[in-house]
Amino acid sequence: MSRHEGTLPAGFDEPVFAEPWQAEAFALTVALHDKGLFSWSEWAEALSAEVKQPGAATDGHDYYEHWLAALEKLLSRKGVARKGEVDELAAAWERAAHATPHGKPILLENDPGAGR
Repeated sequence: MSRHEGTLPAGFDEPVFAEPWQAEAFALTVALHDKGLFSWSEWAEALSAEVKQPGAATDGHDYYEHWLAALEKLLSRKGVARKGEVDELAAAWERAAHATPHGKPILLENDPGAGR
């Protein structure tokens, strides 16, 4: 039996993602790749371009904001969702979240601006 058997590495119990939306963006990217929408080399190129943008945090705290921007641009380039469509949908979810009582599920149908 090794002296390390049964112990977890340092930091293992810390969350992998700082916020739930980061995990969702990660999972969405994997799912879209699995559906064949883009290759991993296309994804790596898109993410790399975003992370190298001027003003990126040197400590990487904005990594998933770059991840999301890369995904949005890749979806736009592929003709899946234009930037304006993504922004409109994000705004609708934001309005729905603000209109939803605490403790209730956030549903897009709760968007008070729907149908405008």
